[in-house]
Amino acid sequence: MSIEECFKIGYISKTHGLKGEVTAVFQNEFELEELSLLFLEFNGSLVPYFVEKITGKSDKPFLKFESIDIQAQASALKGRSIFLPKSIRPKLKRGQFYDDEVIGYTVEDETIGELGSISEVQSSGPNRLLVIIHNQREILVPIDSPFIKSVNKTQKTIKLKLPEGYLEV
Repeated sequence: MSIEECFKIGYISKTHGLKGEVTAVFQNEFELEELSLLFLEFNGSLVPYFVEKITGKSDKPFLKFESIDIQAQASALKGRSIFLPKSIRPKLKRGQFYDDEVIGYTVEDETIGELGSISEVQSSGPNRLLVIIHNQREILVPIDSPFIKSVNKTQKTIKLKLPEGYLEV
């Protein structure tokens, strides 16, 4: 499976316990019971891992993979990005979106009007940022901020309400 056929859902943040479990951090909330196979990135390639057990909270669950039975094995997974095939993409809650599906969306501000389109979504640790090209400049808008007012997947638009002076920074 290639990275182009998949989408990133999160990363392994740390080990948990002594029996090979890891703590995952997911970018969106979805049904964890449906996850039986995940792909972890190693040097630009995806390696499949079968999920034996999922416990804990949905935003930071503990994962137990088959054949990962000790802390040393789990430690080798720390920092690895987690991917799923696009073909089995879980449905998200209203207003949520996957990073790759909003590329090219038109962004409008309530006061200024059309700002431009999304060129990419950057991840900086747990923070995700929309990269919007406006007047040949990049504008970064945090996804988990009060600035995003609505996402319309049919019209491929995102409406914002930026604070006064935001574009001058």
